[in-house]
Amino acid sequence: MQPRVTKRRAETRAKLLESAFRVFADKGFGMVRIDDVCSAAGYTRGAFYSQFESLDELFFTLYDERAQVIAAQIADALLLEADATDVDMAIEKVSATLLLDRDWLLIKTDFLLHAARHPDIAERLAAHRAQLREVVEQRLRAVGDQLSLPKSIGSIPDAARAVVAAYDGVTVQLLVDRDLAAARRWLTQLLTTLLNR
Repeated sequence: MQPRVTKRRAETRAKLLESAFRVFADKGFGMVRIDDVCSAAGYTRGAFYSQFESLDELFFTLYDERAQVIAAQIADALLLEADATDVDMAIEKVSATLLLDRDWLLIKTDFLLHAARHPDIAERLAAHRAQLREVVEQRLRAVGDQLSLPKSIGSIPDAARAVVAAYDGVTVQLLVDRDLAAARRWLTQLLTTLLNR
């Protein structure tokens, strides 16, 4: 039986998530312990375990939140008017609004390395990433008649994978050089090449 979600319980969960985000960004996922999150949030281990089974579980909650934001941004940007024929505007909108938060990218990258060493976690992370690709694929299908995919891409599912890969590549570059404006320019160039040749 699931515990009843009270206002206090929801506040505790939100504070633990917010504190974990900060601690993960500052120390790196692999260096953080449950006690670090509890201390930052001002709660006991009991409060943590009343909300999450593990740090991995907490991470996946953060990941779901960010994935929903990213998926919504992509969906909104690719919602062209029925008579629109210019995908360039949608691509620029995606590049201008897509979540490129360096702290989140640090956390996500740390966790990716953690997952790569733990097959059960990697499998779960792969499922989460597949959900994001599916949202991208749905939006691309909705505007498919307005796209001009290069022959090397071939299909909408391949295009969705390429969009996610372009985002991943740009985020890695952003972690290295910290140049957000350049990251958005590169993302625009990559997406234009992929989707509107």
